[in-house]
Amino acid sequence: MEHQWEQVAFAIIVMVVAFLVGRILRMLVGRFFKGAAKKLKVDPTRYNFFKNAIDFLMLLIAAVIIFRSVPSLRTFGNTLLTGAGILAAIVGFASQSAFSNIVSGVFLVIFRPFSVGDRVKIGQLYSGDVEDITLRHTVIKDFENRRIVIPNTVISNEVIINSTITDEKVCMFVELGISLESNISKAQAIIQEEAVKHKYCIDNRSAAELAKGEHQVMVRVMGFTELAIQLRAYCWANNPNDGFDLKCDLHKSIKERFDAEGIDMAIPLRMIAYKNQLNLPG
Repeated sequence: MEHQWEQVAFAIIVMVVAFLVGRILRMLVGRFFKGAAKKLKVDPTRYNFFKNAIDFLMLLIAAVIIFRSVPSLRTFGNTLLTGAGILAAIVGFASQSAFSNIVSGVFLVIFRPFSVGDRVKIGQLYSGDVEDITLRHTVIKDFENRRIVIPNTVISNEVIINSTITDEKVCMFVELGISLESNISKAQAIIQEEAVKHKYCIDNRSAAELAKGEHQVMVRVMGFTELAIQLRAYCWANNPNDGFDLKCDLHKSIKERFDAEGIDMAIPLRMIAYKNQLNLPG
């Protein structure tokens, strides 16, 4: 009888320890996810399901310890664990790929490298706006209005470029080549004037850059080729959509200004030689 009470006391102690450890882990995990949510600007309540899973996991571990330690329950516990292990193996082999996608989807939900509505580039092939995130796959709407369905395991193994995760402002490179005979300073001034006039061009200069007197739109000489002087303008916009429109419009307006101001664009010249056939009398 006394031995049975010892077993009951042991089981109670194990359950109490599991409960206390679970509380501590919940607190630590809560702090970690709260910091991650603040950094990524998402609702920390999205992570509650993960914290709740800690309680279940600790309860499961406590039950295993009790079943393995109490002699009267050991046989039943071994049978239960053996059956669970066989079932887990069967399910694992049958759904390994699906399970991998689900695990990857959980991590995407937890760590949020992107959210619905973000403009992203996945690896070197896929670009567009995130339309939906499920536990198995992510749907991206590309710029041709097509839907790209990417398994979450693929996304987890790729480099993700997110244009809107913390700051939507983008710097667009407007790159042009002018002829070697053109006036560089005049070309730079024209580019700056056309950029500043555009409704989507914003002033993103820092206090230090303003103190140095830097222009709102920097235009730098990037180098020379056999035919051209390569210029690059740094134009800022509030978001990628505005930036795309800004870049396309500037290509047109700058070319028109260059034509009016006598700035020649660098155009490769090709010499075509014609060979006349001589029709000699036979």
